Amino acid sequence: MDFYQEIKEKFCQLIKGDDVWSSRINVVNIRPLTPQEAIGNPERDDFPLLRGKEVMIQADFRGSRGQSFTDMPGNYSGTLREIFEMPLVNNFQRAIFTVSINAVLRYFEFISKTVHCRDKEPGECADHLKDYIQERFDQPRIAFVGLQPAMIAALSNNFEIRVVDLDPDNVGQKKCGVLIEDAAHTKEILSWADVILATGTTVVNNTLTSLLIEKPIIFYGVTISGIAYLMGYEQYCFCGH
Repeated sequence: MDFYQEIKEKFCQLIKGDDVWSSRINVVNIRPLTPQEAIGNPERDDFPLLRGKEVMIQADFRGSRGQSFTDMPGNYSGTLREIFEMPLVNNFQRAIFTVSINAVLRYFEFISKTVHCRDKEPGECADHLKDYIQERFDQPRIAFVGLQPAMIAALSNNFEIRVVDLDPDNVGQKKCGVLIEDAAHTKEILSWADVILATGTTVVNNTLTSLLIEKPIIFYGVTISGIAYLMGYEQYCFCGH
């Protein structure tokens, strides 16, 4: 079964008895957030969100908010049925789909962390992550997918880590003392690692399934909150709201 079709089926089974599918008043309203709205004033200035490489979009469903990163932001308003009938052929459509799931599952109280952390919290999240990894895996070699500089800085001081990113401006650069490698090296890096830490944005850019090998994988961030719940993935989002 297609990955996104499986997500749709699991979602529909969860809320099949509700009227969200038929009523025009049950509209999901989505808009991009400014960096200030999304992350506040963090202690670091090198987050992709602050550099315009990614944008946080926010969905509102019956007053419940869900958020998702994407590199193809935009405004959207539609019913849940319209969203689920949308072809998921680009990052904009997949972001609309993902963020809507976050908002709706938040409304029905299946998940609670769907809003990004702010100000000092990204640093606190990163500091806690190194303890979380050590408690779970002792001293693993880490394949880190995506660029989250606070996490990379915290982990690189404690573990062997290799980082892969899709942004060509990052590839070949050293961030927090770690070389950022090209996505072409992903398979080799996954083979090298003991554990995989991957951005939840992989569900938006359609690279998630390529990471599902026979190794522990943890997805970080709010983007994947709803889909992690539906698919049974482990998610790390220590300071999410």
